[in-house]
Amino acid sequence: MLWGLIGQVCNFVVHERCLKTVVSPCSTVATNVIKNPVPHCWTEGHLKRKFCNVCRKRIEDQTAVRCEVCEYCVHVECQDFSVPDCKECATYVPEQELKEVFQTHHWREGNLPANSKCHYCKKTCWSTECLAGMRCEWCGITAHAACYRHLSHECNFGWLQSIMLPPFGVSIPRTDVPLETIIGVQRKKESQTPRIFSDDIPELDRRGDKDSDDFPSPKDKDKDEETIKVFDGNASMKRKTYRTITISRNANKDQIVAACLRVFHIHDDPRHYIITDAYVLSLIRTEGKRYGVLFRYKPPNPDEGTIRVYPGRLNVTDTYRVITVTIDTGVAEVMIEALDQFGLDSSDLNRYRLVEVSLEKGCVHERTMDNNESPWAIIRGLARESIRQKENTRFYLQQVDEVYCSNIAIFVGNLPANLSQRHYERILVNFLGKPYKYRQIGPIYYEYGSMILTYDNADIAVKAYYMLRDSVHDDKTLLVLLLPNIMPHMVPKGVRPLLVFVNVKSGGCQGLELISSFRKLLNPYQVYDLENGGPLPGLYVFRHIKDYKILVCGGDGTVGWVLQCLDNVGQDSECQSPPCAIVPLGTGNDLARVLRWGPGYTGQEDPITVLKDVIDAEEIRLDRWTVVIHSEETGRSVDPSSGQTSSNPDCQDNTAIMVMNNYFGLGIDADLCLGFHNAREENPERFNSRLHNKGVYVKMGLKKMVSRKSWQNFSKDIRLEVDGKLVILDPKVEGIIVLNILSWGSGANPWGPEKDDQFSKPNHYDGMLEVVGVNGVVHMGQIQSGLSSAKRIAQGGHIRIKLSTEMPVQVDGEPWIQSPGELVILKSALKATMLRKSKMKRRNTEPSLPGVNEPGGGGGSSGQLSLASVSTSSVSTASTTASNVEGIGSVPGVTPTTIASGRRAKIIEKEERLDKILYE
Repeated sequence: MLWGLIGQVCNFVVHERCLKTVVSPCSTVATNVIKNPVPHCWTEGHLKRKFCNVCRKRIEDQTAVRCEVCEYCVHVECQDFSVPDCKECATYVPEQELKEVFQTHHWREGNLPANSKCHYCKKTCWSTECLAGMRCEWCGITAHAACYRHLSHECNFGWLQSIMLPPFGVSIPRTDVPLETIIGVQRKKESQTPRIFSDDIPELDRRGDKDSDDFPSPKDKDKDEETIKVFDGNASMKRKTYRTITISRNANKDQIVAACLRVFHIHDDPRHYIITDAYVLSLIRTEGKRYGVLFRYKPPNPDEGTIRVYPGRLNVTDTYRVITVTIDTGVAEVMIEALDQFGLDSSDLNRYRLVEVSLEKGCVHERTMDNNESPWAIIRGLARESIRQKENTRFYLQQVDEVYCSNIAIFVGNLPANLSQRHYERILVNFLGKPYKYRQIGPIYYEYGSMILTYDNADIAVKAYYMLRDSVHDDKTLLVLLLPNIMPHMVPKGVRPLLVFVNVKSGGCQGLELISSFRKLLNPYQVYDLENGGPLPGLYVFRHIKDYKILVCGGDGTVGWVLQCLDNVGQDSECQSPPCAIVPLGTGNDLARVLRWGPGYTGQEDPITVLKDVIDAEEIRLDRWTVVIHSEETGRSVDPSSGQTSSNPDCQDNTAIMVMNNYFGLGIDADLCLGFHNAREENPERFNSRLHNKGVYVKMGLKKMVSRKSWQNFSKDIRLEVDGKLVILDPKVEGIIVLNILSWGSGANPWGPEKDDQFSKPNHYDGMLEVVGVNGVVHMGQIQSGLSSAKRIAQGGHIRIKLSTEMPVQVDGEPWIQSPGELVILKSALKATMLRKSKMKRRNTEPSLPGVNEPGGGGGSSGQLSLASVSTSSVSTASTTASNVEGIGSVPGVTPTTIASGRRAKIIEKEERLDKILYE
């Protein structure tokens, strides 16, 4: 732009002729126009190709923060001025029916995906040069800033409507517990993001732009200018924290006050502010030292002023009202005046209360005021401590009977497993005391040492939450989570909310990236980090939903973990067997391969594409099997979870029961698995990539080849029965594998291709198991490389194995050393419904496809070219060419439509042939 206007505070750039169409509020007033502030959920990072939503400048190599929920990005030094307008994810209102709910868009300016098109005018609305365009954080549609107000106000969640947990069906208590604590995001340390800058910090460019006119470098600085430290109150003086302004040495007080208002993003009458010398600091202007001033609020009448009162969730259209108050004005008088201005009945004040709301760094803190307090006295006190904090304090009218969550659930974990309920209650009462005792305990997950505590008072629940979170039992800090409450009657028909579990330790950093993406695309209350209590908290939250899906992001072990927890809580849930999809983040990912989810998530896939695949996936049954392990040695108990047996002289019952989903290994296969397991337990930080993990497997296999220990007597040390019939093993066999799925060892198929033999074609839902043998490490390598197949031994539904010696065993990749005894594998009564990724379908090849932002549109990520896009482009070209042929209308029976249809048919035929080659 060669000529235009720029905002002095927020750097908003606009043509002079476009000034009347500006819809973005300046950062000095943006907070005031937010009717219901919602705190952000901050995470740190180095953001590339992003713009700051406060100063609108590019975020380059500087440390920045962004919201984990709504993609609000700011420089660290701009975080003080961030607007708390995150998308509200829990908006349930009691006594409101589903048909009365009106879900609106939540618009966020700038940082649009590449190739975004305006939903209104269909033109490009994204830019890499500035903060431009608007995007709805719920449905993802994009529009120009001048166009988005022409769109419908109602949001239907777009592509993800069928799996979205609607916010109007979720309730959470109105507390000061940060959102990042509730959804399990690690809270950023305050010391890493100072509110303003200190003398202890090296001289830096305070606004993050080295070319800024406000902060020129010493070499370019004019001798007639000086830089001044500005303290906005007593609190900043005590902390020696400040912001800086650069002004002319001849500037008068009015100019300095105006500069101070700009640097603190304050929109107010300059006559109400003064500057005084900062006497705490030395005022001797030595070289390298800056002059300091104290910025003060001083209205003409200190005992009188104005406050902003907001209606909150009261049924009024006004954003706020300005109330004139004095030092003697009480809470009751403020409420009467505010109710009158809002047009509400003020005769019964007992129905309402006045709440003080403080906004800081995008966070929201609430406090109910007493009737004897003076709002203006509070504002005056805040102004002395911090002018910025005074600007960020407001007052809200709320109904006393305004209830958002009648039952508050707290998940407590990390307690000893398998204790009695009375023992658990005794432990909790010791931590809480009787004043903060729960109303109800249960369900109790004895096997995991976890339970749910229910409260009916939000204040008591929050105090109990903080008390338990800081408690330690048996040298373990308790794991405590505050859980949301889902109202199943508010979930629309046809919607099957997706419950997402992410193992952030799997796949290196991919788990962290996925959970961050899913929290933005979905409701964050339907996305759970398995490091925080495992699958149990999420399954408890979804227990009343009649029909939902699960997406597990992790390896086969993570999938088994989720299925095991489903077995424990399924009987108490409305949906006992929800279908599960997989994002493969593990090393082998054999179950994911069988269900077509791929060999491993690479990070190149667009997360929204993953969610679309889950929507289109088909349900399929997965057979599950019970492994009963009985040890003959007295005092030896089986501990499959730890990978070894343990001595216990008091143990009389030497039987253990496990559930098998994928495969069972015995002998050389389990020996390699055990070696890998032990190596990972010793140095877990090294096993953070699939390539490294597979390399460790190869090294261990080579060691087994050159070592003297072999499994040549394997066939003599075991006795195998399949469906009651004894099976004689080949003496060359050094290990057996029992398969439920036709994938093992990172995608190998030990069963091999179809043969004309006595065995039927296997699958994972036929009620049969396949038993194969391997002849050693070399044979295993040949199987995994596809050069050979394992030796087919048997096929059946009931397998019994007798061990005469100690031997390594593994079930679904969990290995241990099994003492002599008997192992029985039989069909389990537990069922699992899985989601199998659908094969690529032929897309609609008509040229009039909806845009990527419309429901029913393509929506693929930039830089990716699909068969569908190629076909669409070809058809469009064909149609255009046919319509431009001269005289074509004079040919009998031949029209542009018939020619285009003929070419389209050929394209469809080619695409179908290509699909057949790729997938059959």
